[in-house]
Amino acid sequence: MGKKAGKRGTGLSEPDGQIRLGVTAGMRKKNMAASAKLARTPAVSSSPKKGRAQKKRAQEPRVKKARIKKAQLEGPDIELNRNHAPARHANGPTATADAEPGVRYKPSPHPDFDELAANLGRLADETARATNAYLKPHLAGEPSKLASAEIAEMTRTLGRIAEGWLAEPQRAVEAQARLTSGFIKLWGDTLRRFQGEQVPQAQPTDHGDRRFKDPAWTENPFFDFLRQSYVHAASWAEDMVKEAQGIDAHTRHKAEFYVRQLASALSPSNFVALNPELIRQTIEQNGANLVRGAQMLAEDVEAGGGELRVRQTDGATFEVGVNLAITPGAVVFRNDLIELIQYAASTETVLRRPLLIVPPWINKFYILDLNPEKSFIRWAVAQGLTVFVVSWVNPDARHAQKSFDAYMKEGIFAALDAIKTATGEEKVAAIGYCVGGTLLSAALGYMAAKGDRRIKSATLFTTQVDFKHAGDLQVFVDEEQIRAVEEEMGPRGFLDGNRMATAFNMLRPNDLIWRYVVDVYLKGKAPMPFDLLFWNSDSTRMPAANHSFYLRNCYLENKLSQGRMVIDGVAIDLGKVSIPIYNLAAKEDHIAPAISAFEGSHCFGGEVRYVMAGSGHIAGVVNPPAKQKYQYWTGGPAGASFQDWVQGATEHKGSWWPDWFAWIERQAPARVPAREPGGGKLAPLCAAPGTYVKMKA
Repeated sequence: MGKKAGKRGTGLSEPDGQIRLGVTAGMRKKNMAASAKLARTPAVSSSPKKGRAQKKRAQEPRVKKARIKKAQLEGPDIELNRNHAPARHANGPTATADAEPGVRYKPSPHPDFDELAANLGRLADETARATNAYLKPHLAGEPSKLASAEIAEMTRTLGRIAEGWLAEPQRAVEAQARLTSGFIKLWGDTLRRFQGEQVPQAQPTDHGDRRFKDPAWTENPFFDFLRQSYVHAASWAEDMVKEAQGIDAHTRHKAEFYVRQLASALSPSNFVALNPELIRQTIEQNGANLVRGAQMLAEDVEAGGGELRVRQTDGATFEVGVNLAITPGAVVFRNDLIELIQYAASTETVLRRPLLIVPPWINKFYILDLNPEKSFIRWAVAQGLTVFVVSWVNPDARHAQKSFDAYMKEGIFAALDAIKTATGEEKVAAIGYCVGGTLLSAALGYMAAKGDRRIKSATLFTTQVDFKHAGDLQVFVDEEQIRAVEEEMGPRGFLDGNRMATAFNMLRPNDLIWRYVVDVYLKGKAPMPFDLLFWNSDSTRMPAANHSFYLRNCYLENKLSQGRMVIDGVAIDLGKVSIPIYNLAAKEDHIAPAISAFEGSHCFGGEVRYVMAGSGHIAGVVNPPAKQKYQYWTGGPAGASFQDWVQGATEHKGSWWPDWFAWIERQAPARVPAREPGGGKLAPLCAAPGTYVKMKA
């Protein structure tokens, strides 16, 4: 953990006339006065008229106070440059590196106390508004019980770790001594730095950790002590979990996860009074950053119905069907669970065999059609494929009893029937993404048992069928936690989409939660528009029956890989699935780890082409060839050892998409004239992307 190393020094010094923060070796008695503690400027008189005259003489010309107030409270987002020191201009006010074009902002060398007081009043109002939004469901008798159950589970898990250490007093004392001695050494090093000595860091900076990128975290002894103390304590806590005796693997995994969450939440970078950048910006903007942040916090708690939906992007920038999911096509079939979209051909001829894509129902399908440059769907159409995509309904109480068998029959099988009607083709190629791939795999086992051979090849995108290496999502799955989820779903018939979104965000808390808490709610910066994060926040609900079946049969009991899953009275044996399978994993996937997808390859009875893409669960899949990003590896069949396969695999630069299409085309190269949506047999119901995808959770 850390930041980019900057120039060494005993204090955080800004350009002439700007703020100086922190404790330095040169601080003397004059700095003890509260009004001069954070700034080297002439003292401002308590008399308003004299104070304004003094400020006018001490400062460069400023824009009018009313304009400053408008810019801070209503104007464009303003922040300091990468080094957090304003770039000075000879002919005008200071311009910020990250400000919008044409916007200039001149930080004040010390607070305007009148404006600061006014902003503190506004901050109190907005904080009260957020608090009222949070309390509203509680006062109405509608609070979620799942949050308290999760806190209880965390307390119980960490308590098990504590019990393990208390059972060995000698080791516990030694562990406590390591923590204490580390703090003592850090404090001694800090005192030496205050005296001007050059002292090596006990906890070196991590240049990849953006939380501590501000120079003050290493140049200022006080803030460097905070940073190193935090890193030391967090590392010690992680070691305590790893070294605890008599703890089963699942409990240890949960404890490691919870310690990471607590460490991320308690980082000094998350607190205004402990973060030098936040202190500086709050003084320079007279607290206007906190007012803007509180306004957005209140809006987000209100939007979440009493729960915070962390704002990760500018949602007003995007609209599904307008600048997202715009590949031409039409909905050609609809039932209670799906809309089936057929995309318009862009080539004169197409492969005779149609392609059906089964996306996950825990997210919306347009991750594969974000924009024309990133769209896998548009690219597949351009290669001459007739592409059909399932768009799942955003379920509500009416769908409470829709289970895995309904998603298979009313989803995949209904889509196959509609494809045959529209194209006249019974044989199709299929793709399943994430949990959509798990559903597709189970459907293949069901079809094999029934002698149904309509799907002639299958592609699995970052899919698990064997869940013994299920990654960090496994920490949410044990009998107690599943029972708590089922109790939450029971009265309404579904799990709120925000719950699943939060779980995924917790897998990367520093990147997906706390960076936005700091940037949005403390710095007051509206986030930049980003299509991927808009999709990520466009959550979906889970029908109670389906979600419970999935958690219990896959994550908890791993029945699918063992041939013990039963759907509609049929035992699912993946060993009977003999069709060719293209099994795509992602090297850095934290949701469906590459080793988990590798182990799943062994479950099928036919030829499996295992391919590992670079990057993670999303970027590893959505990687268009034109970008020439990342890489992928091929290495023949998945053998007994994942590590052996990786060591022997061949790396290829760029996207795996062309490799996949060559695999598809080799199986059925015959072509026919391009098809229109519906093929004259199914009347288009509406234009793509349809109506189900636009339903909000």
